[in-house]
Amino acid sequence: MSTPPVTEPAVPDAAPLLEARGITMRFGGLTAVDGVDLTVKHSEIVGLIGPNGAGKTTFFNCLTGLYVPTEGEVRLDGAPLPARPARVTRAGVARTFQNIRLFANMTALENVIVGRHTRTSAGLLSAIGRGPRYRREERESRSRAMELLAFVGLAGQESVLARNLSYGAQRRLETARALASEPRLLLLDEPTAGMNPQETRETEELVHAIRDQGVAVLVIEHDMRFIMSLCDRVAVLVQGAKLTEGAPGDVQADERVVEAYLGAPDDPPPAPDDPPPGSGGPGAAGDTVARQGADTRHSTSRGSRETAI
Repeated sequence: MSTPPVTEPAVPDAAPLLEARGITMRFGGLTAVDGVDLTVKHSEIVGLIGPNGAGKTTFFNCLTGLYVPTEGEVRLDGAPLPARPARVTRAGVARTFQNIRLFANMTALENVIVGRHTRTSAGLLSAIGRGPRYRREERESRSRAMELLAFVGLAGQESVLARNLSYGAQRRLETARALASEPRLLLLDEPTAGMNPQETRETEELVHAIRDQGVAVLVIEHDMRFIMSLCDRVAVLVQGAKLTEGAPGDVQADERVVEAYLGAPDDPPPAPDDPPPGSGGPGAAGDTVARQGADTRHSTSRGSRETAI
């Protein structure tokens, strides 16, 4: 008697890191985000695309506590995220902004150290008196900030004022500041906006390196070549609602996505066997051809009769 094969038990998918369910955001009578569901797994890169005004940044603001959603819930590792930015950051979610928001008159190093504020615990009195805990945390923050500057490609520029850095360097500095809070999930809002092709390639490499550190990434972007080559999964927002979601190739081939970006033609092109009037067939020119054929046949028939007579 043969032994039946052993069947391995099915392993359920790991619980998502981020889970947003039914997120709706209304401003008076305007619904900016309409019942959006989205999940991000651990160490996954997810893209969020859509035409201008689709509600992408508003959705980000709902995730990070800048807005309190009218409806819906956001969870991180199964726990509800409080609708307060500082607590969201402390829970493990960091973000960059569509428009760069650095402290222009602070150095690159100082900007990154500021991002460590949710990971320090020294109180006011310890800071004023520069007690042992404060000095230890200050050393740790400085060391970590130097590591992050090197990680994003800004080694040697720690003493440069943020306003004196190039545009691409400012973008990388903002990413380093976000990483200083030690996030589990990083939200990037149009990280390649205004960049040249070389800077875009460097940004793609940086995002992959961030993911390799175990940080999940959710990114908004309009550069389709960048987003399709970067992401594991892509979701599309149109007029505040999620249109579709899936693998980059499937989303790129979806006719609804193409229509959302380029629009649909007002009238479909005429079928080959049904040309419009004036363009042949049953129209004016077609009628002329038909009449000419009939006249020719009538003339030929009359000539034949005359020849026979």
